[in-house]
This record gives sequence, structure tokens and C-alpha cells, in this order.
Amino acid sequence: MAQRVRGVIAPGKGEPVRIETIVVPDPGPGEAVVRVQACGVCHTDLHYREGGINDEFPFLLGHEASGVVESVGEGVTEVAPGDFVILNWRAVCGQCRACRRGRPWYCFNTHNARQKMTLEDGTELSPALGIGAFADKTLVAAGQCTKVDPAASPGAAGLLGCGVMAGFGAAINTGGVTRGDSVAVIGCGGVGNAAVMGARLAGAAKVIAVDIDDNKLATARRLGATHTVNSRAQDPVEAIRELTDGNGADVVIEAVGRPETYKQAFYARDLAGTVVLVGVPTPQMKLELPLLDVFGRGGALKSSWYGDCLPSRDFPMLIDLYLQGRLDLDAFVSETITLDGVEAAFDKMAKGEVLRSVVLL
Repeated sequence: MAQRVRGVIAPGKGEPVRIETIVVPDPGPGEAVVRVQACGVCHTDLHYREGGINDEFPFLLGHEASGVVESVGEGVTEVAPGDFVILNWRAVCGQCRACRRGRPWYCFNTHNARQKMTLEDGTELSPALGIGAFADKTLVAAGQCTKVDPAASPGAAGLLGCGVMAGFGAAINTGGVTRGDSVAVIGCGGVGNAAVMGARLAGAAKVIAVDIDDNKLATARRLGATHTVNSRAQDPVEAIRELTDGNGADVVIEAVGRPETYKQAFYARDLAGTVVLVGVPTPQMKLELPLLDVFGRGGALKSSWYGDCLPSRDFPMLIDLYLQGRLDLDAFVSETITLDGVEAAFDKMAKGEVLRSVVLL
């Protein structure tokens, strides 16, 4: 029987979010209903509200979430009712050319629940990143549920569902940071600071955090940055080069998603170094670089999709590190709020006052 729960929707482009009654259907084949325990307020949710993703309003917002599986549909074997799970937005198919080649983290056919959640009048909702977790319960594809140790704090665990995994994975999975490397991270919001933490955990000798906000740089220091650069006060490329014996960093992670900062990343890397783009650009942005510089500097220019993570592999591992005290996920939780605090959390996020506001349900 379909259930009626509270949920936060974005009714139209630029309009304030509001709480509505959401109808959640029983799970069909390959689907699961999850009772949400916590969900982070991510920039992507704000992009949805502003129409920056698409115009398929109304959106059911929220995607950086953890919770408990309540029920599953026919054929579901990977999770069962009662499992504590982190939700992910890239449920791999196992059948596409990437999956068949043993690279499921690049899956080209990720999927979501087939059924739609609706408003009480039958209006279909578009769940953010196929999740829609600013709600008491949500319907997802079972493959979007990754079972982890229930000893983890729901508020901290849920952050692996998007921003923290994206940043951490950009350093470890995409950038291949290893012991002794020099790493620069441009943009120290939630994603960038997760990259700082990942680089430090991987054994990087130098981790250089770059931002225009001293508060974010202070947080980067706490999470493992060995050096900080305020790019309002000094040229970040020159600063990074000075801190790396004039060479540039082995890996530069761009966590802003703008042409200006991407160029900084490109020129701040060492010869044959790696640039990783994990910041999300808008559709109208263009990048222009001298092709000779691209050729002459060698190395690799990479984009990081969700930190190139495989949730079934990475989420349990990172939760184990968290429970061992080696990965401070709690440091990313700036405040906990209720569903009616989402709009105010967007304002704080836009002002750079928080790493993450987390809705507890």
C-alpha cells in the first residue's frame, strides 16, 4: 500500500522550497523503500531549485542520505529490510560496455527506480539525482542502496552519498594520489576538503589548499592540508610552484568547476602531472587553452564522476575507516536541522558559512 510522508519539493525555478505530502508507492521489482535517517544539503540540490540541472519541476530534493531499508520488491537480493544503507546516485547496471570490461565505476547505464513518487494530486515528482531524500521515506532502485556498518552516525555516513565521496574519490581513485606526492586542491568547500582529507590519508607529502575564504582554509588545515593559499591575496599558480620547488604539484584537483580555476589547476601542475576536474561547470562555460601547452606539458587531464567510486566497494571501506577514527566524517557536519530548515541552509551554503547542513529525520 502506498504511503504518505513529508517531503521537501522545489515547485518552480528559483521559488522557495516547501514541505508537501509525498506519495511513496510500494517497491516494484528491483526497487526498495528506505526510511531516511539523515540527508545532507548539497549544492546540487540548490542547482535543481534554480533550474540549473533541468526544468523537470517539481523536484523532490535531497540525495546525500543514509537510512534503513523498510521494504524491497521482487528479485532484490543485495539488501533486505532492516539494513542500514547509504544511498548512491550511480547504481551500476552490470551489463554495459564499461561494466563488462571490469570498470563498473564508469557504468554508462546507471539506473533509478522505475516508479514515480507523486504529490497527493498525482503530480509526478523528479527526485534529485534519482533519490529524493529530503523526505521521511523514499523509493529508489535497490542498487542505489549500499549496506554499511550500522554503528556509523547516520548524519556522517550519508555524506558519503555525494560530496565527501566525490572529493575523496577525486584524490584517491581519479587522481591516484599516493605516498610522497604533492597535491593541490583548488576550492575548499565540502568536496574540496574531502579531497584534502583523501590526499592526506593516501600519504601525500604536501597538501596545498587554495580558496578565497580563510575560514574554509582553516578547515582544510584541520582536515590535513599542510599549506594554505588565499587566492585573493596571492597568485595561486605561483604560490603552488613556490611550495613545490618551482615545479608544480603532482596532482591538482579543481573542485570549483570554473574555467578560471581550471586554468590555474592546469598551470599549477608539474610536467607530466595530473589535473582532476571534480567541480561541476554550468552548460554555458567554455575553456580555451593553447593546444601546444596541452601537448608540451604532458600528463593527464581527467574528469572525476562521483569520485570514480564503486559504492559497493568504497562506502563500506570508508565507513570502516570512520569507525576506526581515521576518517573524520563528523568534521563535515556543520549543523543538524529539520526538514523545514532546508531553505535557510541554502542561504548559509551560498554564503560559505557551512560545509554541510544535515537534515535529521
